[in-house]
Amino acid sequence: MTDLAELLEARNRHISNSLSIGHDKPLHIVKGELQYLYSKDGTRYLDLVNNVCHVGHCHPKVVAAGQQQMSVLSTNTRYIFEGLTKYISRVADTLPEGLNVGFMVNSGSEANELAIRLARAYTGSYDMVVIDGGYHGNTSMLVQLSPYKFLGPGGVGVPESWVHVAPIPDNYRRGMFDHNEEMRNTILQAGRIAGLLVEPMLSCAGQIPLPEGFLKQAKKYVHEAGGLLIVDEVQVGFGRVGTHMWAFEEEGVVPDIVVLGKSIGNGHPMAAVFTTKEIAASLGEMEWFSSTGGNPVSCAIGNAVLDVIEEECLLNRAKELGEYFVSGLRILQQKYPVVGDVRGRGLFIGIELIEDTITLTPAVNEANRVVKEMRKRGVLLSTDGPLHNVIKIKPPMVLEREDIDTTLRHLDVVLSEGVL
Repeated sequence: MTDLAELLEARNRHISNSLSIGHDKPLHIVKGELQYLYSKDGTRYLDLVNNVCHVGHCHPKVVAAGQQQMSVLSTNTRYIFEGLTKYISRVADTLPEGLNVGFMVNSGSEANELAIRLARAYTGSYDMVVIDGGYHGNTSMLVQLSPYKFLGPGGVGVPESWVHVAPIPDNYRRGMFDHNEEMRNTILQAGRIAGLLVEPMLSCAGQIPLPEGFLKQAKKYVHEAGGLLIVDEVQVGFGRVGTHMWAFEEEGVVPDIVVLGKSIGNGHPMAAVFTTKEIAASLGEMEWFSSTGGNPVSCAIGNAVLDVIEEECLLNRAKELGEYFVSGLRILQQKYPVVGDVRGRGLFIGIELIEDTITLTPAVNEANRVVKEMRKRGVLLSTDGPLHNVIKIKPPMVLEREDIDTTLRHLDVVLSEGVL
């Protein structure tokens, strides 16, 4: 079997350096099994950051569905087959009434592109509003709509006059500001807009839940400006928040367009856009088509993921385990001043590390140290946020209580060894 040095040499020769390697030192992973990853040397790692494999790495039911369908039929959506209509109908049934027209694509980036195209076609406007720290995809247009990219390393600042950036509604760091008023002012300054593209829980911005009432007010301001509310559920959808299937439901808000991805296929490349029949019709006479979006194999896998979510009661599991995890982390927060904030819902959690409780100076080095030390103990974590000091937790939903106990025990030791 090829060793790590050979793989790295081939990677350096054929793969761009812009595709970074995670977890500091390279991990040679050869197997995934539910909430665990296994390296070539046999080490088992608890994966707390891979929210793509939503119902677990290589879940047997999902694997079997894909294998079985691949052996029978894989074609495009110009033909009629049961899997496509069954899948779109099942997802539509989980969404608010009216959001019943689905477009199947291959990635969250492709889905967000289509969502913006729909918004522009429906409204006749072009400008878009996003939230600082947001990341929505890797296409040229979506990089221009992702402050996480254009204001980050290698970025060029706000690249276009049609992009309008609202401040992060962060109650921990910016609780003294009126976040609703900031969003209102951003939209007023933008004028007529096509829409607001927003995550109902901010991921790359630092695992930040939106303040209560924020999304409802944002929708009001967007509609007053002639735009549509586009909710990006790529990172937090399919029950990760525990209380609901979709994070936007917690506020009783009905978006105009919903974007799904990542967890939708448990690692298989698929994504979707759901909207109303009226908005969908705004594409007019121009045909819309995706060569592989919604193919029979993808639909079989998507249906299997929904089956697992239902059969294994993963929403309730996310709620209960999330509360247990956060409770344990808050005990550590009381014990270690470096833990400035613990936040999140369900199995979408952020731990913000700080150097000082008054200035909230980000403890970047400590966050990196904690991630490295936890890896040595067999637990995979990662950092995120504009200040790079937030440890993110977005594990496969099949996490066990024992995994949480193990993580908390190791975190207690690692934090006790800190120098701050």
